Amino acid sequence: MKVVLYGKENCCLCDDAKTILHELAQEYKFELEEIDIYKDEILLEKYQILIPVIEIEGEEVEYGIVHKDVISKRLIKFSRVE
Repeated sequence: MKVVLYGKENCCLCDDAKTILHELAQEYKFELEEIDIYKDEILLEKYQILIPVIEIEGEEVEYGIVHKDVISKRLIKFSRVE
């Protein structure tokens, strides 16, 4: 399962989301990819005021203030599909 975190450097909400994802990685098996939106003009335009954005298997599941329980439930849902 692939999880993508769209964010930027020096972003406290992005750091919080990253911490949550690292905690969840202890419970669920997934590959985490971190993408800095400031290195891609299209992503910057798309996500500029939304970051952090978490995408699981191509589906955006949470943005802004990330809640661990929401991500956990989605990870469970996607792990059942595989």
